[in-house]
Amino acid sequence: MDTVMRLERRGHVLEMMLDRPKANAIDAATSRQMAAAVREFRDDPELRVAILTGAGRFFSAGWDLKAAAAGESDDADYGEGGFGGITENWGLNKPMIAAVNGYAAGGGFELALACDIIVASTSATFMLSEVNVGVVATGGGIIRLPHRIPYGLAMEMLYTGRPMPAEEALRVGLVNRVVEPEGLMDAARALADDIVTSSPLSVQATKSILRDAEGRSVSEAYEAQEKNAEHARLRNSEDFKEGPRAFAEKRAPQWKAR
Repeated sequence: MDTVMRLERRGHVLEMMLDRPKANAIDAATSRQMAAAVREFRDDPELRVAILTGAGRFFSAGWDLKAAAAGESDDADYGEGGFGGITENWGLNKPMIAAVNGYAAGGGFELALACDIIVASTSATFMLSEVNVGVVATGGGIIRLPHRIPYGLAMEMLYTGRPMPAEEALRVGLVNRVVEPEGLMDAARALADDIVTSSPLSVQATKSILRDAEGRSVSEAYEAQEKNAEHARLRNSEDFKEGPRAFAEKRAPQWKAR
C-alpha cells in the first residue's frame, strides 16, 4: 500500500503525520504503518517526544468503516501496540502529543486520548460516535474518556455520540491548548521542546510510574513506584547525578539518557 505516515525528525522530536485522504481513516494496513512509526520512536534513544497529527480536515475518522463493510474485522492484525500503534502500547514510556487539526472521531479520538497531551486547532471536533454505527469504543474510549473529563459528560458523549468542539474541550480540561489552525504545530512543537529540556529518563520514569500507579490505593501506588523498572533505571543512571551537579554548578544539565 502507499505510505500514509509522513515522518520528520526535528532534533529529539519525531513528527508523525497521518496522510490518508479523505478522512485519515485507519484500516489494518494503515495501523501497522503507524505501529512501525511508533516503534521507531520508542526504540531510538535520540528521540524523546513525538507529535501525532493529521493532514487535511481530519485528524482521523478512526476505524475505516469501508474496510469493515468489505469484511475486515475489529480483531484484525493492527500491529504492535494495538489500534494506531498506541492504544495498547503499554511499553511506550516516552511522551506523545496529539496535535488535533480537525475532526477526531471514533478511533481517531481514541488515538488522541492515548496521547499524553492534546493541543487542538479551533477547528477541531471530538466525538466517540461508535454507538451511532452499532459498535463500541473499545480502542480505549470507554476506559480513558471518564478519566479525562467529568464522568457525566463522558457518559453523554459515549451514549449519544455527540460532538465536542475545541473550546468546550478546553473548558472541561480535555485539551491543553486551543490555537488557530496555522499555529497548531508551533504550539505542539513548543510543548515538545519544553519536554526535551527535562531529563529524558525522569520523563520516562514519570510516565511509567503513572501507568503502574493507576487504580491503586496511595500505599499500593507507593509500592509500585518503588518497584518500577524505569525508576530504577533512572536512579542508576549518569543523568541522576548530572541533575544535582548541574544545579550546584549553576549551569544547564547535559542529559545523556543513560
